[in-house]
Amino acid sequence: MVNKERIIEVIFNVIDEINLEFPEDNRLEKSPDTILFGKSGKLDSLGLVNFIVATEQQVEENFNVLISLTDEKAMSQNNSPFKTIGTLADYIALLINESSNEEPSLGEPSNE
Repeated sequence: MVNKERIIEVIFNVIDEINLEFPEDNRLEKSPDTILFGKSGKLDSLGLVNFIVATEQQVEENFNVLISLTDEKAMSQNNSPFKTIGTLADYIALLINESSNEEPSLGEPSNE
């Protein structure tokens, strides 16, 4: 099982990268309660796409697993995984755990 705090650290690293592109008064706060997208969020649709791509890349680099945050499962949920950093971390943990139950992670030898 993957550690949610470690996932949040990875997301905070992405926020550090993304914040370089924003004026100081419009930067994302590094908190699990930070709203990413929607009425109170600081990311527009293009900003969210960039954030998602950067997050997927960081997850791959840090956890050696490929995930897709924009799959049908994410889009069909009643509560968007993109609402806050905390909900995104929960969703990433779910995907990583599901992936590790299905197939070996990148870089790990298979038993075949």
